[in-house]
Amino acid sequence: MQLKIMPKRKRLPAGRVPLILFLCQVISALEVPLDPKLLEDLVQPPTITQQSPKDYIIDPRENIVIQCEAKGKPPPSFSWTQNGTHFDIDKDPLVTMKPDSGTLIINIMSEGKAETYEGVYQCTARNERGAAISNNIVVRPSRSPLWTKEKLEPMTLQNGQPLVLPCRPPVGLPPPIIFWMDNSFQRLPQSERVSQGLNGDLYFSNVLPEDTREDYICYARFNHTQTIQQKQPISVKVISAKSNRERPPTFLTPEGNASNKEELRGNVLSLECIAEGLPTPVVYWIKEDGTLPINRTFYRNFQKTLQIIQVSEADSGNYQCIAKNALGAIHHTISVTVKAAPYWIMAPQNLVLSPGEDGALICRANGNPKPTISWLSNGVPIEIAPDDPSRKIDGDTIIFSNVQERSSAVYQCNASNEYGYLLANAFVNVLAEPPRILTSANAHYQVIANRPAFLDCAFFGSPLPTIEWFKGAKGSPLHEDIYVLHENGTLGIPVAQKESTGTYTCVAKNKLGMAKNEVNLEIKDPTRIIKQPEYAVVQRGSTVSFECKVKHDHTLILTVTWLKDDHELPSDGRFTVDKDQLVIADVGDDDGGTYTCVANTTLDTVSASAVLGVVAPTPTPAPIYDVPDPPFDLELTDQLDKSVQLSWTPGDDNNSPITKFIIEYEDAMHEAGLWHYQTEVPGTQTRAQLKLSPYVNYSFRVMAENSLGRSLPSQPSEQYLTKAAEPDKNPMTVEGLGSEPDNLVITWKPLNGFESNGPGLQYKVSWRQKDGDDEWTSVVVANVSKYIVSGTPTFVPYLIKVQALNDVGFAPEPAAVMGHSGEDLPMVAPRNVHVNVLNGTLAEVHWDPVPLKSIRGHLQGYRIYYWKAQSSSKRNRRHMEKKILIFQGSKTHGMLPGLEPFSHYVLNVRVVNGKGEGPASPDKDFNTPEGVPSAPSALKIVNPTLDSLTLEWDPPRHPNGILTEYTLKYQPINSTHELGPLIDLKIPANKTRWTLKNLNFSTRYKFYFYAQTSAGSGSQITEEAVTTVDEAGILPPDVGAGKAMASRQVDIATQGWFIGLMCAVALLILILLIVCFIRRNKGGKYPVKEKEDAHADPEIQPMKEDDGTFGEYSDAEDHKPLKKGSRTPSDRTVKKEDSDDSLVDYGEGVNGQFNEDGSFIGQYSGKKEKEPAEGNESSEAPSPVNAMNSFV
Repeated sequence: MQLKIMPKRKRLPAGRVPLILFLCQVISALEVPLDPKLLEDLVQPPTITQQSPKDYIIDPRENIVIQCEAKGKPPPSFSWTQNGTHFDIDKDPLVTMKPDSGTLIINIMSEGKAETYEGVYQCTARNERGAAISNNIVVRPSRSPLWTKEKLEPMTLQNGQPLVLPCRPPVGLPPPIIFWMDNSFQRLPQSERVSQGLNGDLYFSNVLPEDTREDYICYARFNHTQTIQQKQPISVKVISAKSNRERPPTFLTPEGNASNKEELRGNVLSLECIAEGLPTPVVYWIKEDGTLPINRTFYRNFQKTLQIIQVSEADSGNYQCIAKNALGAIHHTISVTVKAAPYWIMAPQNLVLSPGEDGALICRANGNPKPTISWLSNGVPIEIAPDDPSRKIDGDTIIFSNVQERSSAVYQCNASNEYGYLLANAFVNVLAEPPRILTSANAHYQVIANRPAFLDCAFFGSPLPTIEWFKGAKGSPLHEDIYVLHENGTLGIPVAQKESTGTYTCVAKNKLGMAKNEVNLEIKDPTRIIKQPEYAVVQRGSTVSFECKVKHDHTLILTVTWLKDDHELPSDGRFTVDKDQLVIADVGDDDGGTYTCVANTTLDTVSASAVLGVVAPTPTPAPIYDVPDPPFDLELTDQLDKSVQLSWTPGDDNNSPITKFIIEYEDAMHEAGLWHYQTEVPGTQTRAQLKLSPYVNYSFRVMAENSLGRSLPSQPSEQYLTKAAEPDKNPMTVEGLGSEPDNLVITWKPLNGFESNGPGLQYKVSWRQKDGDDEWTSVVVANVSKYIVSGTPTFVPYLIKVQALNDVGFAPEPAAVMGHSGEDLPMVAPRNVHVNVLNGTLAEVHWDPVPLKSIRGHLQGYRIYYWKAQSSSKRNRRHMEKKILIFQGSKTHGMLPGLEPFSHYVLNVRVVNGKGEGPASPDKDFNTPEGVPSAPSALKIVNPTLDSLTLEWDPPRHPNGILTEYTLKYQPINSTHELGPLIDLKIPANKTRWTLKNLNFSTRYKFYFYAQTSAGSGSQITEEAVTTVDEAGILPPDVGAGKAMASRQVDIATQGWFIGLMCAVALLILILLIVCFIRRNKGGKYPVKEKEDAHADPEIQPMKEDDGTFGEYSDAEDHKPLKKGSRTPSDRTVKKEDSDDSLVDYGEGVNGQFNEDGSFIGQYSGKKEKEPAEGNESSEAPSPVNAMNSFV
């Protein structure tokens, strides 16, 4: 609803009518505003603005000034009456009237007496609209008469007796103030025992010897004339009695058990009870049938006087004073009656009416007894005043109906009873005036945020205008739920916010016209102390600082003042006031106290205090280093659509300087609770200009970082919702792919809420065929990230656009991307497929590309399906699994690796798109040529004899052609592990067993065996075996992978030749040890011990492998065969030139395994198979048994 104030006027019924109030100004709501511009042409009846009091006591030594001031338009003229008759001031030369005023000045200082002008005066102010009168002013000169001379006899009494010293001052005007003093003008001490009564007498409940004195003097001070009158001194002598008899209390005043007291409403009720007795009585008060008013009751004169201020009729009743001592108690009842001079219930108010309107003057007063109401018109009793047909008197109300301009007059209401009277002037002014705004135009108001704001709109008009307030250029009306419109036109804003800033327009309307006025309201940030001074305890002689960081509106001038104990700082050079802190050097004990920082601007004031304690010096603790405290007091300023300034106050750096601040933001609208990195600034900066996105409800927080780490986050700032705007970007990753042959699926990555820039996020999806002239087809969708276009031709290129929009508008025009409608399976198979076999394992395939239109989709490549139909060898005829090779893109040839030689293959080729494969090309057959065979599957050596060995084998697992023959190569190994001459033997391909004869007895042989096809020789397999010593033989061990079997077993340990051989070996070893010992003693080469010392790790320097000797003892000739030797080639073939290589170097078998059956020879050869020796190194020293074998 529109905020307005309406005039409260209506036609009046015959009975009483409601009071009509006209409120025009805050200060003087009952009067017509006296704006100078308004008064230039606005008539107004007189109004008395200032007058002397009703009871006017004057100083007879000064001129008499009787005040009477009035206002009106035209300015009123003044006249006076004295004692009810016209006072002609022109006839009295001592009387003058101030210019443009009704104030009388009677010059009695030059001549004349004040008593001559004593009397009752009344002032009348008159203009063409009526006459106003003043109260009856009773003028009386003040009097300060002297005391009548009297002779006062000295008073003598015994100790403990009561005493009353009378004062009885002369009657003055006004009554004097009484007090007792001595000759030295020192006030006499008073107590519960001695006190002054309300009548001025001095009362002693009981006298003491120290009361003896001759100068008890009563003084009367007449304030009006500034004179003091003195009574004759009274002499009192107290005689000490031998015994003081104690007595119960009795009242010195008032007399008897009861008394009456009458007081007027609004005055101070004073009740007094003074008692005598021994010991001194104590007085206290109660009210019968009631309680004493708490806030208005006071006890004076040591509780002997009860005072009740602002007394009212409710305070009437019986009051008891009770005097009590150890011997008893007495009481006195005072019956209080409160009367009342007239007082207003509703004084008549000025009434401004327009012609034809109705109104009323109401005059209601109360009193005890009830006052009588009488009316006057222009100072004349209304009964004899000129008649007015629009006026009707109804007791305390005058009713006006259909007033006209001649109805204007000043009416007086007189309410009186025996205790006084009230007189009030109220005019009726009949005006026809259009509205006027009296407040200055374009007034500028400044108010602190979150405080009330009041915008004035003082107005005038007749009839009473209605007031309406509007805000802003668009004139949006203000509503009562936020604003308050006062009857004087003032607009109230209970809690002004930043949003309250702006221009406000006050419009006043009545039937005669309209007036308006604009005012400006500016809301300022409050002044705040963001870093308050903190309580401190420091050592004497040290320096202390109190920090007081103040944040204020930068458009206001700030002053900061420091106080100590609410007073200015001492004028001491030790106190230094900086911008943000107070520093006190060389602290002393006197510096302890409360220090207050007061920050002032022209609009507000804030303060904060801290206490400083000063103690004796103590050892200084080491500083504590830590991460910073969180920043605080985050504030947003310069709030624009796409930027805002964030400022903060750093926390304590904890003795490590802050290097940077990290700012994060939260979008409470789209991602509440999730904080994102915004920016960072150097540690010396405490504000940052932040770029914002539209339609985001931002909150910010700040973290501080020093060399020790990062602080906790600050408290979030206030939220700031940026205005919505059209999207500034379009969806990314726009694609167009068909899921079916007849559709187009358009997909995109949707914008998130942060990127939407406003409510109502939608997408405009547009498409058309790339190679056609069709218009763009568009749809608008929301809350999806894909759109399916149906009924499209198969695999046709389309141009696609996806544009974002929201309730504000569209994003920039997006670039078109190309997509395709759905794919279908290719229709044509590749043609002219032919195969070029390169070798037994590799073939090259060629084909012609298929037509692009027949692919019906994105060409992904070609697939070759191939499989082995059967082996060319009749021994391996079986079907194989199909294999697939994929060739990407538009390639029209490819290689088929990993084929098996001497095999029959079949293949076909298919084109592939995104939907799948097309039809297969016709099958194409091809054969691979022969290849070299694999190694024979197994090689066994069986039936060893003294001069023969039998070999058995299995054919190669992969012959890769037709075997033509086998090749067997073998050579002996002598006792020094040297290989003998290599013998080559061809064996027919159909054989799987072969016996070698005429071999040396007890000799080790190494065999190399492989198969051959027309393509060449295959991989070889090797074995080693030993012929037996005689026909009995021994079971040779399995060597490597071979399993040589002895046909007969003989216990060699029982043979005589073996026993003799072993004895020879033992003898030889003994001789070698002796020679070694002799050479060691002669020096020779380095001893074993020295070599061990030189090489701490025994594994790095093993014993010699060729001769088994220790240390450096060796035979140079023994090493020669091994030094010439080399390792067996990796393909297990033995070259002719390598026939003299060391046996150690040929120790590796194909499988690298050996059997442990107790044969020393087997162990030796097996070891050499696994660990071939290089140079003169060996993995282990030979045993004596091995050495023995070398001699065989």
